[in-house]
Amino acid sequence: MKIVTWNINGIRTFGGGIKKALDSLDADIICVQETKVTRDLLDERTAIVDGYNSYFSYSRGRSGYSGVATYCKDGATPFAAEEGLTGLLTNHEGAVGCYGDHAEFSSEELQLLDNEGRAVITQHRIMCQDEEKTVTVINVYCPRADPEKPERKQFKLQFYNLLQCRAEALLKDRCHVIVLGDVNTSHRPIDHCDPSDIEDFAENPGRKWLNGFLHISRQYQDEDEDEEGPDEESEVADSKHSQKFVDTFRYFHPTRTNAFTCWSTLTGARQTNYGTRIDYIFADCQLAEEQFVAADIMPEVEGSDHCPVWGHLSCSLLPSSKPPPLCTRYLPEFAGKQQKLSRFLVKVDQKSIQPKQKDVLPGSQEEEERRENLNPSGAGNLSGKKRLLTSDTVVPKGKKTKTVNAPSKPQGNLLSFFKPKPTNVLQCKVTSPHSHTPSSVTETLPEVSPPVCSPSTAETAMTKPVTSQPTVGLSDTKKGASSVFWKSVLHGPPPAPCCKVHGEPCVLRTVKKEGPNMGKQFFVCARPQGHSSNPEARCNFFAWVDKGK
Repeated sequence: MKIVTWNINGIRTFGGGIKKALDSLDADIICVQETKVTRDLLDERTAIVDGYNSYFSYSRGRSGYSGVATYCKDGATPFAAEEGLTGLLTNHEGAVGCYGDHAEFSSEELQLLDNEGRAVITQHRIMCQDEEKTVTVINVYCPRADPEKPERKQFKLQFYNLLQCRAEALLKDRCHVIVLGDVNTSHRPIDHCDPSDIEDFAENPGRKWLNGFLHISRQYQDEDEDEEGPDEESEVADSKHSQKFVDTFRYFHPTRTNAFTCWSTLTGARQTNYGTRIDYIFADCQLAEEQFVAADIMPEVEGSDHCPVWGHLSCSLLPSSKPPPLCTRYLPEFAGKQQKLSRFLVKVDQKSIQPKQKDVLPGSQEEEERRENLNPSGAGNLSGKKRLLTSDTVVPKGKKTKTVNAPSKPQGNLLSFFKPKPTNVLQCKVTSPHSHTPSSVTETLPEVSPPVCSPSTAETAMTKPVTSQPTVGLSDTKKGASSVFWKSVLHGPPPAPCCKVHGEPCVLRTVKKEGPNMGKQFFVCARPQGHSSNPEARCNFFAWVDKGK
């Protein structure tokens, strides 16, 4: 059994096809986070993938935000599935159950915690040493604590507590539990590219929660006591929480450094591996010790600001004969019970609505019947053409004769009436008072070819080039003056200076954070962000853009 988790930063990451991306991960259960798809925007290509059954959770407050999904191969079909952690979103049979004690949460808090589409739970049957057991997979996308929004810090801690309450309640029901996804907190200093740059790294509430949720090896406990001494708060947390889960990556790689799963795309930090490890596969201690054989990260897989994490178990999956009701194939628009309004607004291919050709006949007809239908008698064929013409052209009878009788010569273009005719010059030379030229032609001849008919017009024609020269000069002068004016007003970006360390041109940035400097521009080193000890990383060059330049 192989399981994979990946924050895909938008379901459109699978640009080459969802099935192709899922097959490339080569896993039985694939959990993705931050799908950024809502219920009304879920299309059939995303929801129904050949060889897989999928389960989605959507954000109900914001569009293009959050969202998780679990794709299971048909050989790993769960027997139960559920959206959310609280049970408030479950109104069908086949739910997972075991919700734990929610006494510390109000009803409004529980509703808000499940309102952002951050959890999908699937329950599977596995075979371990000839014994059938149950494993529950909790796919989560934990909230990010925005430093400018204190209420989001509290929301994140509440989500952590709710997640732990549900996971431990499932364990009490004699069920193995795997919690995986984007936890949005790097646990230990080894999981961060520059922990010394963060003030009070160990005092972060999310890291304290992880200390109480995860079983930490004695090696790390000794290191913490040597560096900081025993912590009374951690001892209280240890007594309160049983630490029943294991970080499977650290279980197999306890001392590996520079093993990160998330990098900033704005600073190009992936090029220098300047990131954090915030994507995990947690498993209960017994399952990790008895069934997990390997776990690792996949930094070579691109397409998102995160990379996938995989875990391999020795047990085998027992698929359910029927997916649970949460499966997307049961949704009305995909099950053929309901049509989306967008189906009626999509532009239909004209070829599909054109009537079939006369030679396309039902397959049940014999060859002689086909020949008769394709080549009827001559009279019948003519009458058929007449009936077709009268049915297609519904116009009054008086006007039909005009449309049938085609003109003897093709209709001219409207522009041809405004172009001078070369024969008019000859007509002007030979015309006499006794000629029978129509009056309309003689009236327009002086206007079409004035230089031939009148000497005065010839003089004006000779003077036109002389008078047009100063106007061209004036227009060029005006254009030059206007271009200088607009260049002074709408000047381009200032020339980029070179950084002091690398001597390379810098890049222009704009402050987007609210405050006194919002909107101001500045120059920084163009190299990707990295540790200060890395000579290939960005230097500390910084310069504000002078408004006068």
